[in-house]
Amino acid sequence: MTTTMKETEIRQQRADLAQTALDELFWNEKIRMYNIQTPCENGTCNEIFHYWWMAHAVDVLVDGLRRTGERRYVQRLEQLYDGLLQRNGGAWPNELYDDMEWMALAWLRAYQTTGEPRYKEAVQLLWQDIQTGWNEHMGGGIAWQKSQLDYKNTPANAPAVILAARLYQAFGDPNDWAWAQRIYEWQAANLIDPDTGLVWDGMNRTGDGTIDKDWRFTYCQGVFIGASVEMYRVSGDAAYLEAALRTFRVVLQEFTSRKTGLLPEEGDGDAGLFKGILIRYLVQLAQAAPDHPEVAEYVALQAERTWSHLAADPQQPRFGTDWSQAPKPDIAVSLSSQLSGVMLMEAAAALKPKAAQDQSAPRLTSEAAPQGETP
Repeated sequence: MTTTMKETEIRQQRADLAQTALDELFWNEKIRMYNIQTPCENGTCNEIFHYWWMAHAVDVLVDGLRRTGERRYVQRLEQLYDGLLQRNGGAWPNELYDDMEWMALAWLRAYQTTGEPRYKEAVQLLWQDIQTGWNEHMGGGIAWQKSQLDYKNTPANAPAVILAARLYQAFGDPNDWAWAQRIYEWQAANLIDPDTGLVWDGMNRTGDGTIDKDWRFTYCQGVFIGASVEMYRVSGDAAYLEAALRTFRVVLQEFTSRKTGLLPEEGDGDAGLFKGILIRYLVQLAQAAPDHPEVAEYVALQAERTWSHLAADPQQPRFGTDWSQAPKPDIAVSLSSQLSGVMLMEAAAALKPKAAQDQSAPRLTSEAAPQGETP
């Protein structure tokens, strides 16, 4: 067996194990959704409905389906669709624009993979609602939530660009492309550090126009990279690709541990999803920019080192918020961090392997080497 074939097989096996662990440890047949943590005695962990976590659960099911074609993923998608719709009161919209964007992105991928018409209908309903979030507070942009229309942030705008651009690519409506351009231009003008390419989180959260420059999250870097890649795919304009690569260099510089080469521990809860989201869009960048193999190498490194830090017998891998160590057996694991781990293993499986690639060390240039630990 060649090195390339062996590498591919290992990555596929790890993705399979991660998906199986997600199903065995988190799936709750009674509610047709995933428990938000494991263990979850008597279902008490599910008192709060984590709508946007479930959107990413849809996404990782689509990852597994696209990679393997196995029917079990189709069945889980059907069940999860029903469970989510029931838990959300029989309709898809909610109060948070970014949450709806994630749900629309996930069901769009599910529709494109399965052809199931009701998934497309969910996307269309959500997209109509999302557009109502645009207003002229702060010069434009989509609001974060319906009860705070003057607060604009990256989580509500960059994923909207991805969604609008993908809708245009899927169905050809020029209005969707116009939306993608409009939102991207606002995001780039308001929430990107012009000197470095660092993506800021939001502005006017406290009503005084302040930009939250100290809120530095892998999540924000990831969604802007994804938005830039989608704009490049539609337009062919290399400036978008360079914007994505520039923010990737920020990830190397400011979000990568010099000691471990890994992305930072950012906390539990919602933050457990942040690294997985960045990884998802770094894979998109790697595919769009094959002349920059350092992107794929970085993703492969994250997966290899994370897997190496799992327990001695990783047949049912549990992924915590810190990729440099395995969660302790007596510690509950959140669905958010588990989903990030599955995203990471699926991302590695989606990469084109390089037979001669040494994954034991990152290939970072001196200019791109991280300067220290992320706080």
